[in-house]
Amino acid sequence: MTHETVIRGGTVVDGTGGQPVVADVAIDRGRITQVGGDVAKGAHEIDARDHIVTPGFVDIHTHLDAQIGWDPMLTPISWHGVTTALLGNCGVTFAPCKPGDRELLAGMMETVEDIPRNAILEGLPWDWEDYGQYLDSLERLQPAINVGGLVGHCAVRYYVMGERGVDQQPTEEELERMAEVVGDSVAAGAIGFSTSRILLHVLPDGRHVPGTHAAHEEVLRIGEAVKARGGGLMQNVLNLPNDFAGEFQLVRKQAQTTGDRVLFSMGVGPTDDSGKRIGEVIAGLCEGGLDVNAICIPRSSGFVTGLANILPWRDGAWKRLDAMGFEGRVAALEDEALVTELVADAKAKDLRFPASQIFWLGDGDAPRYSGGPDESLQALADAAGEHPSETFIRLSRASGGKALFTMRFFNQSLQACGDLISSERCLPGLGDAGAHVGQIMDAGWTSFVLSHWVREAGLFTLEEAIRRLSAAPARIMGLTDRGTVEEGKRADLNVIDPDRVSELFPEYVRDFPGGAGRFIQRARGYRATLCNGQVILEDDEHTGVRAGCVLRNQG
Repeated sequence: MTHETVIRGGTVVDGTGGQPVVADVAIDRGRITQVGGDVAKGAHEIDARDHIVTPGFVDIHTHLDAQIGWDPMLTPISWHGVTTALLGNCGVTFAPCKPGDRELLAGMMETVEDIPRNAILEGLPWDWEDYGQYLDSLERLQPAINVGGLVGHCAVRYYVMGERGVDQQPTEEELERMAEVVGDSVAAGAIGFSTSRILLHVLPDGRHVPGTHAAHEEVLRIGEAVKARGGGLMQNVLNLPNDFAGEFQLVRKQAQTTGDRVLFSMGVGPTDDSGKRIGEVIAGLCEGGLDVNAICIPRSSGFVTGLANILPWRDGAWKRLDAMGFEGRVAALEDEALVTELVADAKAKDLRFPASQIFWLGDGDAPRYSGGPDESLQALADAAGEHPSETFIRLSRASGGKALFTMRFFNQSLQACGDLISSERCLPGLGDAGAHVGQIMDAGWTSFVLSHWVREAGLFTLEEAIRRLSAAPARIMGLTDRGTVEEGKRADLNVIDPDRVSELFPEYVRDFPGGAGRFIQRARGYRATLCNGQVILEDDEHTGVRAGCVLRNQG
């Protein structure tokens, strides 16, 4: 007997949290057919000696809803071991959608998630109205990795209520119709339902997105419809920190109503003890056996700033510099008169964010996300006897304009972040791949977990980290046929060098429709990634194979 593919001699970290074992893995017809024992020869063999073999990673918070239309490789996450992505988070989705509402949904996605509206309108086929037709359209795009989708509250409300859905409450008839639409979407394959209640999410005209101020009754009636059609995930962006008590009450009521999985986005405060305190709050939400879960970016995060995109100052000479474009900005910093003016204007005006909370990502090929207070822009400037603007300009010049910094306004305490993501009911994630593309780059979070939290900090054992990247999020998505390395499971797999795996430095490129720019981030240490048994990535490079499928609700 000859197997289609054999991964030979690797250390299998199977996603269950169990002890790693050295074993060969055989794959046939897209499934794992043998793990360990005497595995026969494969028509294609992958040498995994000195590597680990893991399940493919599952990213349950992405906004690749638009990008999938023109980038079927779904970068950057497919460079980082992700073989399954969940679309449709935060209530902003493209289905259901009446033909006349396409521009409104595209504009909403632009203001909420920083995805260019014109790219959305030009880059998607828009050949659907209901959610089942939308999933059929995604299948025709032939993505490189698996995708599933949530049906979004914003789209559902506008589909049923029109303009009234933005800032009014539904009639009983409208409420019943919304529940019906969501139930039908789940029956057609939606993994569940998503909603946004955070006041930061607005339409192009500044009004809050539909559903922001929905009564609890509305969300729970929708939850009843999800339950009636086989069950599904209820995903939330909560109105925090404005209403902790009310929003957490809603989360509990969702879990009680559906008897199913509830997920919300979370972060930590600036103090080192905040992670443990928030972890205890999440655990309390699960009392009585409720299935409540949170997700958190596994590092400090915020806008990425540099000559390539957002400048940390914006007035006076900085406004002129901003208008020059990248190459013009690099050249302009050689003009000493302009530099003098830039420094003077920076001294006269505060930064967009305190310099003590802006951190240089370093000058290596891998970014440094874990720097302490002595590595902030303010600390670097103080050490050099400079103003922060002079330090920014000096490092930008020395790197040919490639120097990048992170404005840390999420998870300012890395210790608290570690405490939260290692608590029982909070998973690392929330990379927002496909969103905020010119502002933030967190899509390589899986590689950061392995490089920092496992290899450098020792927060997780390797086997626990892999469980939190694969089987645990697969369970939240409701997937039963992938997420672990077991015979009979779908062959979504990674072969990884645990001593080398890491993110590479973010790059700003212009590869969206119309030449719109975004950050991408490659990885190293991925010997191979397989999706449904086919090699989609080899030695950190895509093979061009697109083996993903649309994963529909398994009920």
